[in-house]
Amino acid sequence: MAAGDGGAVAGRRRPGRPRGQLLPAERRDGEVQRRAGGRGGRAGAAVGAQRGDGRRDPAAALAARGQQLSLDRELACAIELARLAGAEAARMQRAELGVEMKPGDEPVTVADRRASELIVAGLAESFPGDPVISEELPPAPGALGAPRVWLVDPIDGTKDFIRGEDGYSVMIGLACDGVPTLGVVYQPAIDRLFWGTPAGSVVVHEGQTRRLAVSEVAAAADVRLVASKSHRARELDHVKRELGIDNELNIGSVGVKLCVIAAGLRDLYVNPAAKTKVWDTCAPEAILAPAGGRLSDLFGNPIDYTRELAHRRGLVASNGRVHDEVIAKLAPLFAHMVR
Repeated sequence: MAAGDGGAVAGRRRPGRPRGQLLPAERRDGEVQRRAGGRGGRAGAAVGAQRGDGRRDPAAALAARGQQLSLDRELACAIELARLAGAEAARMQRAELGVEMKPGDEPVTVADRRASELIVAGLAESFPGDPVISEELPPAPGALGAPRVWLVDPIDGTKDFIRGEDGYSVMIGLACDGVPTLGVVYQPAIDRLFWGTPAGSVVVHEGQTRRLAVSEVAAAADVRLVASKSHRARELDHVKRELGIDNELNIGSVGVKLCVIAAGLRDLYVNPAAKTKVWDTCAPEAILAPAGGRLSDLFGNPIDYTRELAHRRGLVASNGRVHDEVIAKLAPLFAHMVR
């Protein structure tokens, strides 16, 4: 099992698509961005006008306004801040957790707040015109509907972090016109970095840099499920029975769950709860979508990043190939929810 995919796997393992093309390991993180698109890091006509979920591609949206999409500076900054905050969180994990409980019975540590401070300050200094929304800070009025907004989860998977496990991550995402456009998900405990832009998605780990591509699994009965480690919903057993699957991997961070789908290591994530927020999904969706995957609510609708912080109709993330089948088969289970 790949490092960082911690948790128990039950049942059979279906073969997925081999992991993506190997890129030279000696390239710095920021340099891969320019090569991934093949056009100096700019997403041009090669990037389709429509995403798999029907939303307009962020590159096409900016092109329609006469702007060219280049995210080299944003990507370099987000990677640097994720690594900086991750190193500080890892240090504090060994020394001073300082656990408190937030409203909703969710834990927060001094490391969450310190990582948030580092990231928010760094983004504000580098991009003073962009609002920043962090899980650990109240959002400024109107920030969520801004043309560009940074969405930050300083430690995603706090319960794993508190237990001293490696299934947590630092997440920094940028939404442009309501569409996740850049994402960085960093696992400090194993020094694994995922990032994505419209030009492509990449993982950097153990001296190797690989482009991400989802699996070729095309039938719901064959999917390998990834689910929460600390917040596993009771409805998941019904989901597995309805789809006819029994292969399940449990991971703490929502971001890491979506990234292992982007990497072709898993095929499906279903979260019926209404607890996730925009900072839980922006960064990993920006990684999943260019790899060929898809994220929606339980009814197949695109995730909204412009109106409210909470995702109130659950989440479904997949390799894209099984998405419509999964949504259709699960519809009776969630018919009681407001569409």
